[in-house]
Amino acid sequence: MIRVAICAPSAAFPRELAAQVQDVAAGFGDVELHFHDQCFAEQGHFAGPDELRLAALVECANDPMFDAVWFARGGYGSNRIASDAIARMGPAAHNKLWLGSSDGGYLLGALYRAGIGRPVHAPMPLDVRRDNGDQAIGCVLAWLSGDLGRLEPHLDGRPTVAFNLMTLAMLSGTPLMPDLSGHVVMVEEVSEYLYAVDRLFFHVTEALPKSILGLRLGRISDIPENDRDFGMTAEEIARHWCERSGMAYLGEADIGHDAGNRIVPFGRTDRDAPLGMAGFALGKPRSWQ
Repeated sequence: MIRVAICAPSAAFPRELAAQVQDVAAGFGDVELHFHDQCFAEQGHFAGPDELRLAALVECANDPMFDAVWFARGGYGSNRIASDAIARMGPAAHNKLWLGSSDGGYLLGALYRAGIGRPVHAPMPLDVRRDNGDQAIGCVLAWLSGDLGRLEPHLDGRPTVAFNLMTLAMLSGTPLMPDLSGHVVMVEEVSEYLYAVDRLFFHVTEALPKSILGLRLGRISDIPENDRDFGMTAEEIARHWCERSGMAYLGEADIGHDAGNRIVPFGRTDRDAPLGMAGFALGKPRSWQ
């Protein structure tokens, strides 16, 4: 049995959606989900005050009963507690998969830098409310059960990471940022004007090490309509800044803020070996960097 703790380091998770996620999980008999009560707390924008979110995250991290920790949603806020959380994580945290995306990328990056467990870019429980949201939840549960078909299709054995573009830009230059030298970097974005996407690429392509293996572009979705056309597509923006910085543009990535968001384990992914908890050897981390 694979036991997964769900907590909300950022914004609150609607209580009524937990049953929908559990309904999907009922079809995966080898995966057991546990929602921490903190997921449903609310204080302004956040799922409770920083202290509550931090305590829940550390509790899930250090509980040896759980094989994985899944971030309930993004929204904003995990960066406020990430450094303190890393400092409080004990041995059990090193034996876990860490699942999330969007704002959860702050924690994924910090965990990767600290060498704690295996961070994994993945859909999150809140995605159940999207069109075909049950497929997003099923993608994660199937991968945890060892289904290789849920991986992002361009993973090729080279070290790879995946981030929301804004999150990666904000991570850069902070104590949470991992060294991405020798990595393929996948990025995606949602609800940003194209001029803002251009501005983010300006920053990210300067901040990333020149020794990265290249950049892949996921979906740039729900682009607001500006009062004038920017004049470039998202891919043209990515190509432009990669060329200016001397960074290889490697093409598309099958990630984004939608139900089709695919699994990207941080580091090396061996497609010839079972993944999910099977590849993680149920508490015995394998080499992936």
